[in-house]
Amino acid sequence: MTLTPEIRAQLDQVTTATLTTVLLKKGLRNCWIRGAMPLTGAARTGARAVGEAFTLRFIPMREDLATPASWGNPISTRAAIEAMPEGVIAVADAMGVTDAGIFGDILCARMAVRKVRALITDGVMRDLAGVETTGLPVWARGTAAPASIAGLTFVGWNEPVACGGVAIFAGDVIVADTDGAVVIPKDIVAAVAAAAVEQEEMEGWIMDQARGGAALPGLYPMNAETKARFDAWKAARD
Repeated sequence: MTLTPEIRAQLDQVTTATLTTVLLKKGLRNCWIRGAMPLTGAARTGARAVGEAFTLRFIPMREDLATPASWGNPISTRAAIEAMPEGVIAVADAMGVTDAGIFGDILCARMAVRKVRALITDGVMRDLAGVETTGLPVWARGTAAPASIAGLTFVGWNEPVACGGVAIFAGDVIVADTDGAVVIPKDIVAAVAAAAVEQEEMEGWIMDQARGGAALPGLYPMNAETKARFDAWKAARD
C-alpha cells in the first residue's frame, strides 16, 4: 500500500503549494493538474483530499462509439465507478474538453456511496446543482450541460493518463486543496511527505520572523546565519 496511515497524516498537514516546492527540489516540475480547481462547495470551502489515484481515460468523441447505448457497455464510466475501491481519488483525463460534462449528479452520488474521496478532472461537470447535493468534493475546469458523449469517448480505467498535462499512473498519490491538485509519484511519496512536513515547519518559522520585522534577504531563502537560528529554535523546541 502506497498511502499508509502515517503518510496520509503527514500529507493532511501540508498544502499543495508546499508540495510543489518539495517536488521541484526533487526535480519534478510538472505535478500540478491544470484546470482542476475547486468546483463544488465541499472542495471550495477548504476541504482537502488525499488519496491514491484511480484513473479514468477519455479520448476524442467518435460518433459510432460515443452513443447513449455505450453507457451500458462493460467498458463505461458506470462500470469504472463500480470498480473504484473505497478511499481512492478518481482522476479523469478529459483532455481539457469544456463543452461536454464527464459526470453528473447520479454518477457522483454513486461515487459518494462507494466512499470515493474526491473527483479530479481537467474537464467539466454537468448537473452541478445535483452534484452539490451528493457531498462529493470535485475539482474541475467548470460546467457544461451536454453529456460526455457530446465530445468524448470513454475508453478505460486504471491506465496511465495525462490529466491537465500531467502524467498520472494508477496508485500515484493525489493531494488537492483550494490551490488545485498535485500528483506525487507513488515511488517517492514517503520521502515527499516527510520533506513537506519539514518545509511547512520551516516556512511557519519564517512567517513568524517576517511578521516580527525581519527583512526577507537572508530569511527567505535562508542564509547560513538564519539557518543556524532556525536549527537552534527547532532544537530548543524539541
